[in-house]
Amino acid sequence: RVAVVGAGVSGLAATKCCLDEGLEPTCFEQSQDIGGLWRYTEHIEAGRPSLYPSVISNTSKEMSAFSDFPFPEDFPVFLPNAQLLDYLQRYAEHFSLREHIKLGTTVVSISKHPDFATTGQWNVVTEADGKQTSDVFDAIMVCSGNFSEPSLPLHCFPGIERFRGQYFHSRQYKHPDVFQGKHVLVVGMGNSGVDIAVEASRVAAKVPPSSHPGAWLLGRVFEHGYPWDMVLNTRLMSLIKTNLPRPLSWWLINYKVNQRFNHENYGIQPEESCLVREPVLNDDLPSYILTGRITIKPGVKEFKDNSVVFHNCPEEEPIDIVVFCTGYNISFPFLEESIIRVENKHASLYKYVFPTHLQKPTLAVLGLIKPLGGIMPVAEMQARWVSRVFKGLCQLPSQSVMEKEVNEKKKNQVRWFGLTFDEVLKVEWLVYLDTLASFIGAKPSMLGLLCTDPRLALTIFFGPCSPYQYRLVGPGHWEGARQAILTQWDRVLKPTRTRSPAGSSSSFPSLLAVVGFLLLLAAVIFGF
Repeated sequence: RVAVVGAGVSGLAATKCCLDEGLEPTCFEQSQDIGGLWRYTEHIEAGRPSLYPSVISNTSKEMSAFSDFPFPEDFPVFLPNAQLLDYLQRYAEHFSLREHIKLGTTVVSISKHPDFATTGQWNVVTEADGKQTSDVFDAIMVCSGNFSEPSLPLHCFPGIERFRGQYFHSRQYKHPDVFQGKHVLVVGMGNSGVDIAVEASRVAAKVPPSSHPGAWLLGRVFEHGYPWDMVLNTRLMSLIKTNLPRPLSWWLINYKVNQRFNHENYGIQPEESCLVREPVLNDDLPSYILTGRITIKPGVKEFKDNSVVFHNCPEEEPIDIVVFCTGYNISFPFLEESIIRVENKHASLYKYVFPTHLQKPTLAVLGLIKPLGGIMPVAEMQARWVSRVFKGLCQLPSQSVMEKEVNEKKKNQVRWFGLTFDEVLKVEWLVYLDTLASFIGAKPSMLGLLCTDPRLALTIFFGPCSPYQYRLVGPGHWEGARQAILTQWDRVLKPTRTRSPAGSSSSFPSLLAVVGFLLLLAAVIFGF
């Protein structure tokens, strides 16, 4: 018996993967429906993520799909939140997950059973309709996400206590009407910060986003009009990034992100351009800077009664409203602190999943990660691995080995990604997926495929690393995986090629005419 906490993206994947392995999941969801982050409500619910209605997915549908359930071909390439929720509901219906989900049920506490050292079992207390119930479960999957407890470090902003205007965290934002005719300061240049700044600038008198470190900006529309992640998240690109000398890799990243526009000219060049930071996805910001709707400012030095002073800017800027887009804290209110150790917003988890110090590996955390790519395939892969660990089909290393890796990875990520609010949650998407897939025997063999199915092998290596690749072999093998890979560009172009002039031909990337030589070259240089 497995208790799954939360029925969002991770919780649905966890429930489905438990069923695939013959386990007995019970998914507890405190709200009245599934969807987690993607279920929009006009009011803010305690303990739940809060979404503003204009949110659109940052990753394309082909790179965001669960590996055995492609998005409908008529869905747009990047999903408005309502359609992504629709997809999750279809997923739950298709795999009959709802009968295993208890809605309106809050997990109050999870604690070790008295004989945990021998059984690995857990006592789970839940509450529904004011009544508490206690049950014993053999394992736990924590899928509660990390967008519920806002981080609002007001102590980092001198003078905020005397500021007479309005300020709030981005979690409270819903509509831009509140900014009508106002001077609006947006603190932070993550995805939410840029989204809100762009929306505010359409109705506000002035919007000066403040960012001390800067950010790399990518558009959803990338080279030749294709989705950014289908161009960048390929096995060839990953091989280059991970094998090039670091200075050359940094140069390549700088070159790629500055192709669209020079970040320095727009005032958003990262302070330390040699450090790889999580890119911000927005197609409007450059044009809004060009047209004067948005003026990028450095970090906040001090707040005054009705204004703000920025670093290296002597003049005061009048401000009416401040929106703090300062991220979220990691929180597990239903767990004892000793179960998952959280220090400096970092949970010590092996492969971002398993606590390293438990006597029995019967508790796992899913989705507590910031991949540079789609979260849904990652959460699903975590669930596939975890369910097999729970079943005894996969073994974890010793405690000392896991703790050593966690500590080393933390050091490397601070050096590689730079210091941000959630630095240690960021990972190289494809490398992480391959690592977990290798644990369960689901990683595709490029050389094997090259011998048996050259067309598929070339498509997989040079094309986007879509999640269907991890259903070609191993447990959970899906007969439709090959066809899904070969038709992925058809589903991308279907909702956009709504008008085809006479004599036009398909324009999606056709690599197979030239990849033979490149494949041999890559094999000689890198080996795969």
